[in-house]
Amino acid sequence: MNVRRETLAYLTAVARSPRTMGSVAPSSPALGRQLATVVPSVGAPVVVELGAGTGAVTQAIVDRIPRGGTSVALDVDPAMVSYLQVRFPTVDVVRADAAALDEVLSARGIPAVNAVVSGLPWAVFTPEQQSTILAKVTSALAPDGVFTTFAYLHALPLAPARSFRRALRAAFDEVLITRVVWNNLPPAFTYACRRPRRPRRAQPPN
Repeated sequence: MNVRRETLAYLTAVARSPRTMGSVAPSSPALGRQLATVVPSVGAPVVVELGAGTGAVTQAIVDRIPRGGTSVALDVDPAMVSYLQVRFPTVDVVRADAAALDEVLSARGIPAVNAVVSGLPWAVFTPEQQSTILAKVTSALAPDGVFTTFAYLHALPLAPARSFRRALRAAFDEVLITRVVWNNLPPAFTYACRRPRRPRRAQPPN
């Protein structure tokens, strides 16, 4: 990993589109490894990353996913996508919004995924955007699939963070807050969410 090149790529993306970036620094390798702990290390899992950014989390996924696994990474920034496609030739890097997750998976013939790992800046999204993306995530996950994302420690008591936790608990039966990753700027913690809740299907008439 070239830290200077990665940071430069991130700052360039911030300059291009500051409203879509959630921090002035890319995620640290330590945070990437913590997020990637939900990636199955055996079998042939399908893993999706949302908001791949400069690839700190992508690297952790690549390091963990077994040889038979499939890794798909989404990002909206064209320069970031080009950078990641060169850096991670084994990852299917797609320029797409997280809200188009269902379309991306459908185009690849993927019916369900085992893990969704998110680096999205949830704080810059409206509650409606958050709900839309979370609905796409819960629909994409297998019943035993896991969703993980992160938040910054200093923002934990703030209203947007409390609102996002409510959205997570509405979308998943289990939402766990993991240990703080102090080796990140700023310090962050991760959510591990299991057993996605899905809308009940209407029962056919008797």
